[in-house]
Formats: sequence, structure tokens, C-alpha cells
Amino acid sequence: MNQAELDGMLLSAAAAGDVDRVVSALRRGANVEARDDHQRTALLLAATYDLVDVARVLIARGADPNALDDRHDTPWLVTGVTGSVRMLEVLLPASPDLEIENRFGGLSVIPASERGHVDYVRRVVQTGIDVNHVNDPGWTALLEAVVYGDGSAKYQEIVRILLGAGADRQDRNGITALEHAQAKRQTQIVSILRGS
Repeated sequence: MNQAELDGMLLSAAAAGDVDRVVSALRRGANVEARDDHQRTALLLAATYDLVDVARVLIARGADPNALDDRHDTPWLVTGVTGSVRMLEVLLPASPDLEIENRFGGLSVIPASERGHVDYVRRVVQTGIDVNHVNDPGWTALLEAVVYGDGSAKYQEIVRILLGAGADRQDRNGITALEHAQAKRQTQIVSILRGS
């Protein structure tokens, strides 16, 4: 097999979760940083599909957790979208850059908060990630949880976690999370924001 074929084998094996084929491709000389048509590496594919065993192999071979694709995603950033704590734990020893921003100018904690990934938010705030980072639309993780959340129990817990981690309470226009919660009639979140 030539290099392009080996690299293609690695990428397809990673996307399929086939650990044995990943190992075989790497042993035969596939480039651990090979890219597909969207500039995704094997590790980014593994992170996207939450294929933890594949990711472990790739990290052990030195795969870059900060490799950007054509949508400005990295393996680390994708964990905020999927909410995978297991993948977060696999990637942390590879020292991912917690300050790389996604295409919306956000850090991984922001999409995780928006999507209601409680366990992920609970874990990622322990990494030193900036919980007060403001994305391009002007929101922090706390504001995303309130503005895009539905006020349900999982969003209530995320609000508690973020407040406990020192989250600011207002957007860049000076509108507070409390005001947003009141406008959305999220009574439980209003209580949490008033009581803490």
C-alpha cells in the first residue's frame, strides 16, 4: 500500500471504531495526523463518534488533540458538543489547549452548557477552563445554559455548577442571566440565581 492508501485505511478504521485496523495502519506507516477531505484527523473522527478505545491508541501514538479541521473543530472542542466525559479523560493527558475557540468563538464548556451535558460541565470546570469566556454571539457558558436551555433539571444543575465555578452573571450587553431566566419564565433557575 502507498502512503495515501495507508492514511485512508487509518481514517476509515478510526471512523468505524476498528481498533485492530487502526493499529495495523499505524504499524504499516500511516501518518497519525493524516487528514480526510474535511481536514479531520483520525483522532478528531474518534472524538466525534465517541470511540474511546480508538482515541486511546491514537493518543498513545502522539496524535494531536488540537488538530483543527475545516470547521474549526478539534478533538478537544468536539467533546463539548458530544458531552463525552470518557473522551475528555482520554484527551486530558495529551495536554489539549483549553483556549482554542470553535467557529462560534466558544470554548468546549459553552456548547456543553447549551446542550445540557451536566456530567461534562461538572468535569470540565475542574480543568481550569475559563468559564467566563465570551463567544462571538456574546454569551458565556452560563448565559448559553439559560438562553438556549429549557430550564429543566439538567440546566438547573449546570447553572449551579457554573455559579460554583465562579461564572459571571451577565452578557456583554449587561443583561444578567437572571433577567434572561425571568424573561423565559424559568422559575427554578430564577430561584437558583437569586439564592446564590
